[in-house]
Amino acid sequence: MRPSQPAPPRIHLCLLMAACLAAPFSHADDGAAIARIEAGLRPQVALADAPVKTESLQDAMVRLKVPGVSVAVIHDGKVAWTRSYGVAWTGGPAVTPETLFQAASISKPVSAMAALRMVEQGKLDLDAPIETALAGWKLPAGAGKPSLRQLLSHTGGMSVSGFPGYAAGKPVPSLVQVLDGTGPANTRAVRVDAAPGSAWRYSGGGYTVFQQAMIDRAGKPFDVLMGELVLGPLGMTDSSYAQPLPAALSAKAARPHDRDGKPFPGGAYTYPEQSAAGLWSTPLDLAKFAIAIQQAAAGRDNGVLSPAMTRTMLAPVMNDYALGLQIQDKGKAFGHSGSNMGFKSSLVAFVEGGNGAVILTNGDNGGELAAGLMRAIAHEYKWAGNQTVLRPAVALTPEARKALVGQYAIAGLGKFHVAERDGQLMIALRPGQWEPLYAESDKLLFVLSRNLEVRPIDADNGHTVVGSSSRAYTRVTGLW
Repeated sequence: MRPSQPAPPRIHLCLLMAACLAAPFSHADDGAAIARIEAGLRPQVALADAPVKTESLQDAMVRLKVPGVSVAVIHDGKVAWTRSYGVAWTGGPAVTPETLFQAASISKPVSAMAALRMVEQGKLDLDAPIETALAGWKLPAGAGKPSLRQLLSHTGGMSVSGFPGYAAGKPVPSLVQVLDGTGPANTRAVRVDAAPGSAWRYSGGGYTVFQQAMIDRAGKPFDVLMGELVLGPLGMTDSSYAQPLPAALSAKAARPHDRDGKPFPGGAYTYPEQSAAGLWSTPLDLAKFAIAIQQAAAGRDNGVLSPAMTRTMLAPVMNDYALGLQIQDKGKAFGHSGSNMGFKSSLVAFVEGGNGAVILTNGDNGGELAAGLMRAIAHEYKWAGNQTVLRPAVALTPEARKALVGQYAIAGLGKFHVAERDGQLMIALRPGQWEPLYAESDKLLFVLSRNLEVRPIDADNGHTVVGSSSRAYTRVTGLW
């Protein structure tokens, strides 16, 4: 069947307003807060001496061509409210709180919890070489022997950062074919190509290895095992690691859309790399997962992991990454983001205080949308993190502006340009995409589109550096 074409914005907005009414969780006093959040998506960076420019959720969904969004907010250690917006697919039904989305890499912390439960059950060893748990497939000899702890924390020296999935109608490889990089797998073999423990390197491949180890030790399919270990005990009744989804669940699932808001032909991609990317879920179910971590971190029983193992799960190993979780705000918060074909997701929760949120979308531009919405939630509930960065700006002298004009190249990242346009210093980080370049001082420049800094030429080494809060500074290799 040919996918339906994108609906006009007017129809899209009507569906958006209708879907907003579906909210099984909320109290009367949440209404005003929800309205402020819906009207006030916030930017990553803003000028400190000017009002923060906000955007409504409706306008952002139309601008970014994201058909559907689903949200759950955690407050005081419980789900305070859920809301759903837009449509499950273009021309399809409204999103509801029960609509399933691909959680993408949020699959990783959920599968990490399951692996750690098997450790507590004595079925896996956290620090022994993972090869001791593998039976039907063996990790070929490489640069070392990674442990489960190292695979969970992306310090195992493993290859293959992520997986593109398999479009509808395309052959889907077995897990062993994925691990060996043999047809019809579309990624290379998963191997140890760096010394385990020597560095942090994101590897969905490492998660696929311990997926095989869990299957070998339990003797059960991974989706069945996840249901027994985590999804069932936490009451995540609208979640499944089945890939692809069975027909009964597909009827409840959102469909993916590209950056232009067009549906992917045939619907969702299939991810046999279930541990890394295969979870279908709802914000409410993932909020239950986050609350379980908060409860155990506070010393209470969550029915899956002990408080001691939960604290191990939250302990950073390297690069602010713990066991399946990204650690934020100097250990105060945890979470993960996700990116599958046509699905973008975000989970943030605080270890103490009982706050957090989960946002799932069915559009390739959903990451930007989720980030702005998460900052609106953080602003409303006065979180310690995830706030808009307010930066002071000063005027540069004409001479200083002129000295910065030029073309720059960053090794491995490409080129960017700086120019003066109508008296304003501008930067194009991508060809033709110009935006204002502001100065916090004569030694530090910044933009508003992302938390990125540009440092002017250093008189000692003749280089410029560009960096962001999530990337170490990178030296420019050339200036023309």
